[in-house]
Amino acid sequence: MIEFFSQLHPGTIFLLCFSLFLVLFFEFINGFHDTANAVATVIYTQAMQPWHAVLLSGVFNFLGVVSGGLAVAYAIVNLLPVDLLASGDSRHLIAMILAMLAGAIMWNLGTWYFGLPASSSHTLIGAIIGVGMTNALLTHDSFTHGINWGKAADVGMSLLFSPLLGFAIAFFMLTGIKRMLPRANIHQTPYLRSGVRGKKHPPFWTRFLLIISAGGVSFAHGSNDGQKGVGLAMLALICLLPSHFLINVNADRYQLERSLHASQQLAAFANDHAAWIQTAFPLEPVAAGVEHCQVADISSRAAAVTKQISAHPTVGQMNTEDRWQLRRDLLCLNTTAKMLAAGNHTDKAQKTYLSELRRDFTKPVEYAPLWVIIAIASALGLGTMIGWKRVVKTVGEGIGRSHMTYAQGVSAQLTAAISIAGANLFGLPVSTTQILSSAVAGTAVANKSGLRGSTIRNILLAWLFTFPVAMLLSGLLYYAITLFL
Repeated sequence: MIEFFSQLHPGTIFLLCFSLFLVLFFEFINGFHDTANAVATVIYTQAMQPWHAVLLSGVFNFLGVVSGGLAVAYAIVNLLPVDLLASGDSRHLIAMILAMLAGAIMWNLGTWYFGLPASSSHTLIGAIIGVGMTNALLTHDSFTHGINWGKAADVGMSLLFSPLLGFAIAFFMLTGIKRMLPRANIHQTPYLRSGVRGKKHPPFWTRFLLIISAGGVSFAHGSNDGQKGVGLAMLALICLLPSHFLINVNADRYQLERSLHASQQLAAFANDHAAWIQTAFPLEPVAAGVEHCQVADISSRAAAVTKQISAHPTVGQMNTEDRWQLRRDLLCLNTTAKMLAAGNHTDKAQKTYLSELRRDFTKPVEYAPLWVIIAIASALGLGTMIGWKRVVKTVGEGIGRSHMTYAQGVSAQLTAAISIAGANLFGLPVSTTQILSSAVAGTAVANKSGLRGSTIRNILLAWLFTFPVAMLLSGLLYYAITLFL
């Protein structure tokens, strides 16, 4: 490792360390910013002591990151177009990373300071889109190519509908509990149980469910939000150390052969359906020096992949320029395969076939070393140990007009754990904050206690302003940084 750093320029070492520090700091902030949501109900209902709860949350967040996979990580990364991600323009790529991280950190710290349960995911996505759009302005490119709008639409829909789904699930879950157990102790509030009946903790089975569901929310949070940090760390490594991280150097010959075979199969598919492809996906004119992924280029990119992989038995034998080109071609083939699958001319069997090919394109390029995953998991886990107090009271008392009951806490936490885990299966980034807050609101409505207008208004304003403010901050920072690099 020392020999590895000795070969780098001091400026590169500084930028690398600073970029990775920002990534870890973002995940640390994400930990104490979002963990309050995971432990809010279990602390508020006195099911666990605060430090026991945050320790439990930290451990489960860590485990969630380590076992969560990479689907969400690259769903976030792929919001930026392939043309920018594989451009090889180190100056703009470094500015992009620094700007999006600094902008997201600034807004996260601000909302945490005022105790607002704003979304770290929403913040990060806004920052990424702000950087992409600013880059399009600086390069005189079209906004349609500045962001991967297809992926942005998928992410936007998941962020929009997940809180609505959380509200509905929690509402019906609590309604069902009230009908099945109308007079059970689970409908007591902590203040009634401790102040009137002199019992500090919830009933045994209620307490058990609260603790288990809190662990489930933390695990799901780690597996979803932790992946975003992994994706950001890989962006930094790819941009600053392309010779080592552009392509997975541990990819075996089998994986490379799968990518080669997939590219040839896609080229054959495009050749067999050339007539409607030329009509549906005409070659677009692009500005000088700008490269876009187009369906019309499938054959040439497939030929380039074949040449690269055939000439190099292992990734380690490729030079940096060859790795940039292979990465660019594989990502573009993946993008064009998705475009074909989404077209109206493909039937269900063809869509399935194209989706299977896409997995082979991404194997060598969508990866993360174990040490990156462990570092992100540690930062997120440690972040859960502090900062929870500011948001716990907002979630526990501020959303509903009356104190939260044990049944509300169980329903809200189970809803959050199930919803986030479901999103992970489909590789969709969602907001723990939005889902849990909406679930608490759903239980308040089901309990007929009503919602506290002032708190709901503040939360909605935080959600409303998060996206544009994050876009503006990251865009301005990106422009400023490019002037100095």
